[in-house]
Amino acid sequence: MLRAITALLLFAFALAFLPERVGAQTPAPFYRGKQVSMLIASGAGGGYDTYARTLARHMTKHIPGNPVIVPKNVPGAGGLIAANTLYNNTPADGLTFAALTNGAAMDPLFGERAARFDAQKLNWIGSIGKLDNICITWQGSPLTRIEQAKAKEVAVSASGAGGNSSIMPKILNQFIGTKFKVIGGYTEGSGTTLALERGEVDGVCGLSYSTLKTMHPDWFRDKKVNIIVQIGLEKQRDLPDVPNALDLIGNPEDKQVLQLILVRQEMGRPFAMPANVPADRVAILRQAFEATLKDPAFIADAEKLQMEIDPLTGAQIQDLLKTAYATPRPIVQRAAQLVR
Repeated sequence: MLRAITALLLFAFALAFLPERVGAQTPAPFYRGKQVSMLIASGAGGGYDTYARTLARHMTKHIPGNPVIVPKNVPGAGGLIAANTLYNNTPADGLTFAALTNGAAMDPLFGERAARFDAQKLNWIGSIGKLDNICITWQGSPLTRIEQAKAKEVAVSASGAGGNSSIMPKILNQFIGTKFKVIGGYTEGSGTTLALERGEVDGVCGLSYSTLKTMHPDWFRDKKVNIIVQIGLEKQRDLPDVPNALDLIGNPEDKQVLQLILVRQEMGRPFAMPANVPADRVAILRQAFEATLKDPAFIADAEKLQMEIDPLTGAQIQDLLKTAYATPRPIVQRAAQLVR
């Protein structure tokens, strides 16, 4: 009898603590009830802003706890204000991440004094798409192949000296012998393309293929432009017959220089967290990022906005930067001189 009573008491005691033990094994997700800030390294309404806000709308449902993601535009200095803020002035608690510009991570390597951060210490979440460049001429132009630009001067519109529309033609002139004549002073994007439409120039060289397809889908649908060369680490899937500039460079060192410069384009539209964020929180946002890019609702929104989805994982970005920052110093110095 005594044994039966003792066993019953022990069973009741165990039941009393069972809910507590179960609760200890399944804690509430860290992000439940939290607000996550997303810094956007550009002004409202641009390409980076569109990509970032579209991601924010869908990513919250893929984060355990479903926090609110609040986008905040932090433009300036080519994206460096946002990158510096993320690295130097943001708590490493996992409650802030940033949509950075594609070139920011390479600025410290190229000696940009305004870049006050270590790109390799940031926790990279991933990139939505690349920003590979193309060179184009307008419909009806006799210049339809890159070889022709080696025999005849080609006037191309460009923005400031630090923009790709100015940098890329000069690189091609130096490395493959083209005769692009850069006509600067146009506003980036719409100004350079409007000059082409008006016939003020023969072409534009060094604009993002994905951005142009978003801004001017009719150009490609109606074959209003000739794509004479693409400039990327790899060929675009839908441009298999357009030569890639890297394949046209004979000098191995010149090719290394351009490959290093093109890391900026490969990173495309990257997202990062501060250094020293707990590894489990980095893993949560990485997984949520990758799940969002596969989400049918996100994909449908991206198609409506004509967003180019060609992702890199956070680990791939970190490997890319590790390789870039290990580049021999003479190659880095040559690349830095060309992009400044």
